[in-house]
Amino acid sequence: MPKRKRIQHEHTEDWQTIQQYTLWPEQTAYELLRPIVLYGDPAGKRAQETGAAESTLDRKADTFDEQGMVSLFASKPRKQPQETARNLPPDMRQLIVDLRVELPTMSLREIAEICAVRFDRQPSHHTVQLVLASGPPPSITARRYQTWEQIADPAERRLAVVRLHAEGWSVSSIAEYLDTSRPTIYATLKRWVAEGVRGLEDKSHARKAPRVVTLEIANEIRKKQENPLIGEWRMHAALLQMGIKASPRTCGRIMAKHRALYGWEKPKSSDKSKKEMPFKASRRHEFWSIDVRYIEHHQLPGVKGPVYVISILENFSRMLLASIMSEKQDTAAYLRVFAIALRNYGAPEAIVTDGGGIFYSLRALAIYDALDIRKERIDPGRPWQNYIEAHFGIMRRIGDYYLNQATSWDEIKEAHRKFVRDYNIQVHFAHRERKDNRHSVTRRIALPQRQWNPSRRRRQSYPSKNRDHLIGFTPSSLTV
Repeated sequence: MPKRKRIQHEHTEDWQTIQQYTLWPEQTAYELLRPIVLYGDPAGKRAQETGAAESTLDRKADTFDEQGMVSLFASKPRKQPQETARNLPPDMRQLIVDLRVELPTMSLREIAEICAVRFDRQPSHHTVQLVLASGPPPSITARRYQTWEQIADPAERRLAVVRLHAEGWSVSSIAEYLDTSRPTIYATLKRWVAEGVRGLEDKSHARKAPRVVTLEIANEIRKKQENPLIGEWRMHAALLQMGIKASPRTCGRIMAKHRALYGWEKPKSSDKSKKEMPFKASRRHEFWSIDVRYIEHHQLPGVKGPVYVISILENFSRMLLASIMSEKQDTAAYLRVFAIALRNYGAPEAIVTDGGGIFYSLRALAIYDALDIRKERIDPGRPWQNYIEAHFGIMRRIGDYYLNQATSWDEIKEAHRKFVRDYNIQVHFAHRERKDNRHSVTRRIALPQRQWNPSRRRRQSYPSKNRDHLIGFTPSSLTV
C-alpha cells in the first residue's frame, strides 16, 4: 500500500481546529466563508463561530460571489517577515563587528554593502547598528594589512588594495585604512583593470624614447657657453640655427650641469615688469627705432675711447635693418647707416629716437622732410620706450663677448656682422607663440618696401634759419 502524502485529520467544523489544518492564507479565507457561500448560513452565525466581524464576512462573501476564487488572493504580494538583528546569520553578525574594529570610521551603509558582497544579502543600516550594539565580541585583534608605507613589497601594497576593493570597501575607506591618498588607490585599481597581475609590480622609470641631447649636442652647448651671458633661450635659438632642435628648458638643464662641472657663474636675470610701449607698431615699417650704443671694453689698438654701434630696428618685426661699427657718433656716421636702411627697405612712416643731436641735425631734418618721415622722440629719462634698447640687451648677451675679444677693426666688424646675421635669422622670443611658423624677424618683414614718392604732398618742414644746403637734395644723393 503506498505511503500517504498528507496527514489524515478528523473531519470537524470547529474553527480553531480548522485554522491549525490550513496551510495558506487563501485556504484559511475560503474555510472562513465556506459555510456562507456553500450552505447559505447567515453571516452573523458564522461571525459567532469564528469571532470575525459580520460586516467583513458579508463583504467577502459578496466579493466571492462576483469574482470566485480570485477574490481570496491578495492583490499585493505578502510582506516578508521583518528582518531583525537576531535572524542574521552568525557569520554576517561577526563580520559586521569585525569591520567596525578594523576601521572605526566606516559608515553603517558601507558595512551593509560589504555584507551584500560577501553573503549576497544586504541588511539595513539600522540592523547593522543593532548588531554593533548587541553583537558578538570581535574575532580579530590586529590589522590584516599594514599601512601603505610599512608594506615593503610594492606588489603586496597593490594586492592589498585589490583585495579590499573586491570585498566591497570604498576607495575612501581603503585610503584611510592604508594611510595613503585616494589618487594612489584610483591609480592602483586602474592598473589592475588594465593590466591585471602585471600591473602589481613597479614599472621601470628608465627613459624609453631616445635622448634629445647627445654628447655632440652637449659639446656644442659647452662651446657656446664660453659666452657667459648667453641664456637658455638664445642657446636654443643658436642651436636651431644649426639645425639642432632642443627646447629652451633642455638647453637650460645642460647649461646648469656645465656650470656646476666647470664652476661657471650663472648670468643674473633682471625681473622687470613689462611696461606699455608708446611706439608699438601695428604694421610693417610704421616705426623705426634708432640709437647709438657704446662698446667700451674693446681691445682695439690705437683707440682710447669707446667705439660705437649705430643701429636701426623695425618695430613690428624687430628686424635689424641696418647696423654699423663706427669710431665716431657724428651725423655722417648716422646718415650712412640711415641710407643703408632707406635703400634696402624704403622710407618708414616714422622714426623713434632720443634727443641726441645727430638725429636733429639740419641735414637729417631735411631728409625726414623730403621723405615725409615723421620724427618721434621718447620721453627724457625713459630709454625703455625705444624698442632698440631691448635689442641692445640681446646684443650685450650674445655679441659683446666676441666684440670685446676682437683685436683689430676687421675682427670687430666681422664679429658685428655675425651678430647681425645671427640675430635676424634666429628665432625671436617675441615671436615664439606664432602659429604661422614665422618665428624669426626676417620672416615677418617679407613684404614690399615702402618706396619714396616725390609726388607725395610734403609736410611742413622743420624750422631752420638757413636752408641753402637743401637745394638739389634727392634720396639718391645719400652716400654711404
